[in-house]
Amino acid sequence: MVKRRVYDNEKHIHFVTFSCFKRRQHLQHDQAKRIVIGGLGSCLAKHQGLCLGFVIMADHVHALIWFPDIQQLSKFMNKWKETTSKTLKKVLPERFPNYWSNFKEADSVWQPRYYGFNIWSRSKVEEKLEYMHMNPVKAGLVERVTDWQWSSARWYVENRTVGLLIRWPPGLEADDDFAVN
Repeated sequence: MVKRRVYDNEKHIHFVTFSCFKRRQHLQHDQAKRIVIGGLGSCLAKHQGLCLGFVIMADHVHALIWFPDIQQLSKFMNKWKETTSKTLKKVLPERFPNYWSNFKEADSVWQPRYYGFNIWSRSKVEEKLEYMHMNPVKAGLVERVTDWQWSSARWYVENRTVGLLIRWPPGLEADDDFAVN
């Protein structure tokens, strides 16, 4: 097996993606999406991180995150997935027993690992934001990005709250080249 590498020695923005175990639809219920967003906010606060954008789909999650210190990404992702997994495993069987009865108790909520992509320019952040925000449109769930309640699109397009503080790291608000010392 090839050893996966995480490049987190510089203060880059991280575009992360992770999926439900076997691409199951664990996040199809609004309460599950709220748990993932709440977990994101809580874990970011503990790591002093920022969220630049996100989208929660029925079977996967995308987020753009940044930390003021290096070597935070793996710890953050492990904690986010761990805490949301525990909460989802508690809540989903209680709230949606018919759905949850299809799975073994030992099954994971999340696929192992996550996919991370380092970003160091404003143009690449904007490209990833558009990609994330278009996910529900391309999936045929909504007609416009702002119709999907479970992403940061409404914050960007309509300046509306999205259940999570959206902020850009210092140095990227205006310049395309991103460098934080």
